[in-house]
Amino acid sequence: MAEKILLWMTVNGEARSAEVFPMARLLDVIREDWGLTGTKEGCGEGECGACSVILDGVLVNACLIPAVQAQGGELLTVEGLARKGELDPLQEAFLHHGGAQCGFCTPGMLMAGTHLLAQGGPGDEAEARAGLAGNLCRCTGYNRIVDAVLAARREHP
Repeated sequence: MAEKILLWMTVNGEARSAEVFPMARLLDVIREDWGLTGTKEGCGEGECGACSVILDGVLVNACLIPAVQAQGGELLTVEGLARKGELDPLQEAFLHHGGAQCGFCTPGMLMAGTHLLAQGGPGDEAEARAGLAGNLCRCTGYNRIVDAVLAARREHP
């Protein structure tokens, strides 16, 4: 059995570390070692987007990333969106526009939306849909999610 290594990085603005096996998935470290269970596992193959997080400014599927690849990086998970008990503007928009139903895809959708907004978009509905395309939802039919992202963009440019 492989020896564990020390993983360290900044997670939601705080220094974190964990002893992990070399091929541990970032998703498992986030959920099991750091107790940040907002990030979900859907397919485990990078197809559904439920495990989307922002690593060093890039939207990634945490189920596909070996944790050691994130060594020293900066990670933002859904738990890092709210500040001091206040919801992030996109979270507020999801709430007001009914962008969450069962909630399983919601963390990944929020992270994809956050990344899209950080890039200065979306300019229109087509851009919103394209920016969320890597995330699957079985409940809302996407319209409410797209509406929420567009509303967050309008209300907080």
